[in-house]
Amino acid sequence: MDKDRIKGALNEAKGAVKKTVGEATGNERMEAEGHLDTAKGKVQGGVGKAKDATRDAIDGKDRV
Repeated sequence: MDKDRIKGALNEAKGAVKKTVGEATGNERMEAEGHLDTAKGKVQGGVGKAKDATRDAIDGKDRV
């Protein structure tokens, strides 16, 4: 598993917490940061997934 996938999952979790706290407290800035962190995490996860797929294809792991 690529480190970008792990970082992505952590950013998504951090974003979800910020978003929830921002909504609960009425802090629009924190809520917006939560949305950004979540989006950043999804992109990082996608990059990590692509790296894993590329690495597996090069190593021949996708062959039947």
